[in-house]
Amino acid sequence: MSIAESGEFGLIGRIVSRLGAGSATLLGPGDDAAVVRAADGRVVASTDVLVEGRHFRRDWCGPVDVGHRAAAANLADIAAMGATPTALLVALCVPGTLEESWAEGLADGLTAEAALCGASVVGGDTSSSPTLTVAVTALGDLGGLDPVRRNGAQPGDVLALSGRIGYAAAGYTVLSRGFRTPKMLVEAYRRPEVRYAAGPEAARLGATSMIDVSDGLLQDVGHLASASVVGIDIRSDAFEVPDQMRDAAKALGVDPYQWVLAGGDDHPFAATFPAGTRLPGGWQEIGSVHDGTGVTVDRKPWSGPLGWDHFR
Repeated sequence: MSIAESGEFGLIGRIVSRLGAGSATLLGPGDDAAVVRAADGRVVASTDVLVEGRHFRRDWCGPVDVGHRAAAANLADIAAMGATPTALLVALCVPGTLEESWAEGLADGLTAEAALCGASVVGGDTSSSPTLTVAVTALGDLGGLDPVRRNGAQPGDVLALSGRIGYAAAGYTVLSRGFRTPKMLVEAYRRPEVRYAAGPEAARLGATSMIDVSDGLLQDVGHLASASVVGIDIRSDAFEVPDQMRDAAKALGVDPYQWVLAGGDDHPFAATFPAGTRLPGGWQEIGSVHDGTGVTVDRKPWSGPLGWDHFR
C-alpha cells in the first residue's frame, strides 16, 4: 500500500507502533509534544537533514539503512559535545507514491540506532513532498559535565581519534563505480558504527576540544584548529589501512589516504587532550596541537580534497 492510499494518520500509526521508549522518555508520541527527562537541567540539541539524491540513494541503501544513517548523524553530534543522547524527533517528507513498508523500515532503523545509546524516537511530523527528505533533531543530557566545545585546544595537546575512519568513504566510492563489494566497505557506508560512549568518556578524561568527524577528518579537525586558533598536525602513519581498503583503492585507482583523511560518514570522534593524558582503549593518538594555524599532514600542507561540502 502506498502512503497516499493509507493517508497521513495511517502512516503515523504504523510508524509509532514500531517505536520504543528510552529511559529518558516520560511521554512519547501521541500528544502535541513529547516530554523528555533532563536530569542535568541542560539539554544538548542538534539537527541534521538527509535528502534523497544528495545524502542517500534508495538503490544503494534500504530503508533500515537510511534510518541508521539518519539517526547516527545526529546522535554522534550529541556525543561529540560530551553528552549522552536521550531522544530523537523526526520529520519525514515523502512522495505519496512511496510504499508504507519503506517508511516502516526507516522507523525500524531509527529505533535500532537510537537504542544503541539508550535513546528513542519521541515524536516528529510528516508531510507530502516530491523529494524524499528525513530531518532529525537529537537531544542529549550532559550528566553534570561541561560541554566539550571546539575552541579549547591548546598548543602541546595531543589529537586522538575514536572510531573507524575512511571505511564509509571507500564504500561510497565502490557504490558510485557500480560495484557492491567489498561488503565490509559497502556496509560501512550503509550503516555507520559509532562509538557513542566515547564522547562522554572524552569529557570525563578532560578533553579540551572535540568534534564528530562527519565531513572528513582534515576538514573537521580544521574546525577545531580554527575555533581554537591553533595549528594541528596529523600523522599519516597513525592510521592502519586494512587490506580490503588497500585492494579496493588499487582496483579503483584511488589513494586510500584520500578516504582516510578526507572521507566522511563514519562519525568517529576527534578530540584533543592535555599532554600526558592516559587514553583508554578505543582512542588512538593521531597528531598534535601547536602554535600556528590550519591543519597539516606530516608537517606538510595537504594538497588533496579536505572533505564534503553540501553546496559543491
